[in-house]
Amino acid sequence: MIKILFSLFFCLPFLVHAQNLPTTLAVPGGIISIALGDINTPAPEVTFLDKKVLVLEENQQWYAVVGIPLKAKIGQHSIQVKSGKKENTINFTITDKDYPAQYITIKNKRMVNPNPDDLKRIRSERPAINKALNTWSLRSINDLNFQIPVIGRLSSPFGLKRFFNKQPKNPHSGLDIAAITGTDISAPAAGIVINTGSYYYNGNTVFLDHGQGLISGYFHLSKISVQAGQIIEQGTKLGEVGETGRVTGPHLHWNVYLNKTKVDPALFIPELSAAQ
Repeated sequence: MIKILFSLFFCLPFLVHAQNLPTTLAVPGGIISIALGDINTPAPEVTFLDKKVLVLEENQQWYAVVGIPLKAKIGQHSIQVKSGKKENTINFTITDKDYPAQYITIKNKRMVNPNPDDLKRIRSERPAINKALNTWSLRSINDLNFQIPVIGRLSSPFGLKRFFNKQPKNPHSGLDIAAITGTDISAPAAGIVINTGSYYYNGNTVFLDHGQGLISGYFHLSKISVQAGQIIEQGTKLGEVGETGRVTGPHLHWNVYLNKTKVDPALFIPELSAAQ
C-alpha cells in the first residue's frame, strides 16, 4: 500500500507534475520534480546523495528531475543546488510504498546460483555495463513523456520483492512487457546508443543515453538492430523481443536510470503512471 501524503503537494509548491516531466511519485524507486527558479537565471547545478541530477526547462522554470533509490529511507531528504555563487538546499519528503513479492521458478539453476565460470563472466561484464550507466552527457532534453517501447502485456511491474526458486534476490529493477519473440522494440525517446552486448543475466542488451544521466536499458532481446554510437530518434527500432539471459519466457525488461538510480519506467508513460 502506498502511503500518500496529499497535503505534501500543498505544503511544498516546488513538487510538480508538469506536462513534459515524468509523474512525481515521492517513494523509493520513484521520481520527484522540483522547481528551482526562473530560466532567466543560469541553469543550476544540482546533486542528490552526491550524484549529479538532471536539470531542464519547463514552463519558464528550471526543474530538477530526481531519481529516488529503492533503498532510500522514508522521511526528509534534500537536494543541493548551486547557481552561480549561490548555494542552498531544498528539502522534500519520501513516503513509503509496500512493493508486493513475486516468486519465480527458474529451470536453469545456474541463473540463480552461478558456477565459478559463470561468476567470472559476470565480473568481466560489469565494467562495460557500469561505464554505460555512469554516462553523463549534456544532450538537450525537452520532453520526458516517453512512448512505450513495445506493445504487449505488462507482466511484472517495477519494484517487486523477488524470490527465485524460493531464494531472495534484488528487487525487480524495471518493467517487464511480455510479447511474442520477434516483436519490434522501439526507442521511447531520442538518444544515442552507448552500449550493446550479450550479458549473462540481461541477455542481448541495448543501452541508450538520453542526456544528463537519463539512461534506459533494454534486455533479453532476440535481435539487436542498432550499434554503439548510433544517434536514434523516438520510434527507432532497437531490436526484437526475445528470451535471452535469465528469463521464464519472451519479454522485454526495460530499465530507466536517473542520477545513477533505477526508477520506475511507468512514471515516464502517462497512460501507465495514471495507475500508480
